[in-house]
Amino acid sequence: MTRSHNRSSLTHRLRYAARNPRRIVPFLRRTARDWRLRQQTGGDHIAYYRAVMKSDTARNPRGAVGTPTQERWNALGKMQFDYLISHGLSPADHVLDIGCGNLRAGHHLIRFLEPGNYHGLDISPDILLAAQRTLTEQGLQARLPYLTLVNDLRLAHLPAGHFQVVHAHSVFSHSPLEVIEECFGHVGRVLAPGGYFDFTYNRTGGPEHQVLREDFYYRPGTLLALAAAHGLEAHVMDDWEELPHQQSKIRVRAADTQTVASGT
Repeated sequence: MTRSHNRSSLTHRLRYAARNPRRIVPFLRRTARDWRLRQQTGGDHIAYYRAVMKSDTARNPRGAVGTPTQERWNALGKMQFDYLISHGLSPADHVLDIGCGNLRAGHHLIRFLEPGNYHGLDISPDILLAAQRTLTEQGLQARLPYLTLVNDLRLAHLPAGHFQVVHAHSVFSHSPLEVIEECFGHVGRVLAPGGYFDFTYNRTGGPEHQVLREDFYYRPGTLLALAAAHGLEAHVMDDWEELPHQQSKIRVRAADTQTVASGT
C-alpha cells in the first residue's frame, strides 16, 4: 500500500477543497485553532497536542481518538484487539498501551487480560477521564487496569523487561520524529524477552510531510532506520495492510529476539 500525495501541498488542498466544499470552513477553523495553540504552547509538541486533545475531547471524546460514531469506535477497537489475538496475545501477557485514549481497544484488552495486566498511558488528562468513564460503562473496575498520565515517552516509571506487548495505535501518526525517537530510545528497556512493540503510522511513498502539526506522514524506511539506530529491529506488518484501516503498522523487537519473517 503506497500513499504518495503530499497533503500539505497547496495543489492537494485546493483539489480537496474543490471536491469537499463543506469541509472548507471546518478546515479554516482547525487552522485557526492550530495557530492559537502553537502560540500558547511555545513549540512544545506534547503540550500542543495535549491542548488539541482537550479541545477535541470537549466536543466528543470518541471523535478525539478519530472515531466520532459509536459504531466506528467499536469496530476499530475490536479490529485492533482481534489483530493482537491473531498474533498470539494471551491473558497472562502484560500489555502497555501507549496513547490509550478513551480505551477504544483498551476495554477489549482489559476484559481479556488477567487483572492488573493492562497499563494505559496518555498525555491528555481529559481523555484519561473519558477512559475512566469507559471503565465504568463497561463494568471493568474489578480488572484493575492502570491508567497513567505522562509528559513524555521515556517510560521511566515502568519496570524493565515487564511487557510482552507494547501497543501504540494512531500515536506516531500525530508525532514528529523527535517524539518517535524518544520512544525508540526507551521502549526496549520495558519489553520482556521475546516481546514486541506494534505501532501504526501514516505512510507515504513520496515526500515526508505534516499537516498542521497534527498529522505526520513518513516513509517506512525512515522509521525502520530510526529503530535500527536504537538497537531495535523492525519490519512492516504486511497482514495489517489487508485490514480496513488507512494507517500502516510496524513491529519492533529487541535485536536479539527479532523474528525475521514478515507478519509474525
